[in-house]
Amino acid sequence: MASQLKKIIGKVRSNARAAASDRLTRAAQVAQLQDHRRDLLESARNSDDRRLLKYGYRVYSQADEDGILHEILRRIGDGNKTFVEVGAGSGLENNTLFLLLQGWRGVWIEGSERRVAAARKDLATAIAERRLHVVQQFVNARKIDATLQQLAPSQVDLLSIDLDGNDYYILDAIRSIQPRVIVTEYNAKFPPDITWVMEYNESHQWDSTDYFGASLKALETLLTAKGYSLVGCNLLGSNAFFVRHELAKDPPFCSPFTAGNHYEPPRYFLLPVFDSGFPPGFGPCRAGEDLKNSH
Repeated sequence: MASQLKKIIGKVRSNARAAASDRLTRAAQVAQLQDHRRDLLESARNSDDRRLLKYGYRVYSQADEDGILHEILRRIGDGNKTFVEVGAGSGLENNTLFLLLQGWRGVWIEGSERRVAAARKDLATAIAERRLHVVQQFVNARKIDATLQQLAPSQVDLLSIDLDGNDYYILDAIRSIQPRVIVTEYNAKFPPDITWVMEYNESHQWDSTDYFGASLKALETLLTAKGYSLVGCNLLGSNAFFVRHELAKDPPFCSPFTAGNHYEPPRYFLLPVFDSGFPPGFGPCRAGEDLKNSH
């Protein structure tokens, strides 16, 4: 019995040492990634204050989108503080939850019943206060505009689209709203001079490969014709930011407003840099004007 107990204790200690070693290894890897990120942000190209990369940070976004959006809105103003997010997920990792905390209101559209149920649970207070409307719907190019006519606020300040597939076609089909800012996913596999769009497929589901969406150049061409200027991309090379032409005049953003100027290559390996150290969570809180008005 004593011999068996010693073996058990030895195994527990061995596992504990291995776990500690794994944590140290991961910490060292993240430190290296942080150094690499710092070098990128301190490059001569990014020393121009009109560029957006240095302002990036994460609160509830996937990576640095929260900080970039905050800086864009600081430059052009909040407008009516309204948003629409298509492909909002469960709500704890998207481009508009941080804005909701800052007094914005809007609509989330998500295809997954499971994710919508989670969002409705976690954001029940905002929903009850009519600051957030969560809709379960698989969007397509034929119906998206009618959906937005029914659901979107009369004036939309921010539109965020992340569908891992038909994003280009959804953007092309939207006529009923003219948001001041658009955030959309792009496929950074394709260099900035290449126009590429995946074939439209209403039943498309991302298969975790690099076959998805559209190149940055394709999105630049599409949205320029719709009255938007490409003002930047995020450091991971996953999202592009557009503002209406009249708001993007140089300054305050870095021209030319082209894929050649603003393209960022795929750096998805940097994602751990933006990890807060804990799984994302949300609950009752006080923030912004609510906190000021309590004094």
